[in-house]
Amino acid sequence: MSKNYQRRTKDELARRVAQDIFDGAYVNLGIGMPTTVANHIPPGIEVVLHSENGILGMGPAPATGDEDYDLINAGKQPVTLRPGGAYFHHADSFAMMRGGHLDICVLGAFQVSATGDLANWSTGEPGSIPAVGGAMDLAIGAKQTWVMMDLLTREGASKVLERCTYPLTGLACVKRIYGDLATLACTPQGLQLIDKVDGLSHAELERLLGLPVRP
Repeated sequence: MSKNYQRRTKDELARRVAQDIFDGAYVNLGIGMPTTVANHIPPGIEVVLHSENGILGMGPAPATGDEDYDLINAGKQPVTLRPGGAYFHHADSFAMMRGGHLDICVLGAFQVSATGDLANWSTGEPGSIPAVGGAMDLAIGAKQTWVMMDLLTREGASKVLERCTYPLTGLACVKRIYGDLATLACTPQGLQLIDKVDGLSHAELERLLGLPVRP
C-alpha cells in the first residue's frame, strides 16, 4: 500500500499541542518530548508552565551557551524562568499537582487505552525504573491529561490499545492523544478523531491502530 502522508515531526507535534493550550492555563510538561511544548506557546497568550521539581513560570529552553544548571526541570534539562516566575519546595509542587490546581498536564506514554487508561512508567521489563514517580499524581490531579507520543512502536505496533498491557499509571485519565499521525480524543465510548495528517485516510488510521475511530 502506497503511503501518501508524512508523520508530524517532533517540533510539529509540539506546536500542535501548544495550539490547544488556552490563555491563562496552568500547565505541567512531563519529562521527554512534552518539554518541547514550552518552545511553541503561541505569542499573545499567558500560559504558566509548572515543573514538578518546584517551578512556576518556566520559559522555553535556553539558547546554547546560556544554560544555568541551577535552573532545571524535572528531567534535569536547563530551562528559563519568565518574569514573575518562582521556584519552591518539592512538597509545595506536589500539593499543586494533587490539589487540582493544574489545568493541563502533557505526558509521554508507552500505551494508552481507547477509553483513556494510561501506562507511562514501566514496560514491566527487568531493570526498569522501580516506581511511578510523579506521573500518577499528575495524571489524576490535573483537570485534563493529554498524552504526546508516536502512535506506533518502532516495530509498527499500535501504542493505542483496547486495554493496556503495561502497568497502569491511571484509569480513564487521558482526555486526548496528540500523535505523529493524528490527534484523538479518549471517551467512554472509545476513540474519536480530532484531526489527522494530510493524506492519511480514515480507514488507514483505523488499520494502523487496530481500533475503530469515530469521526
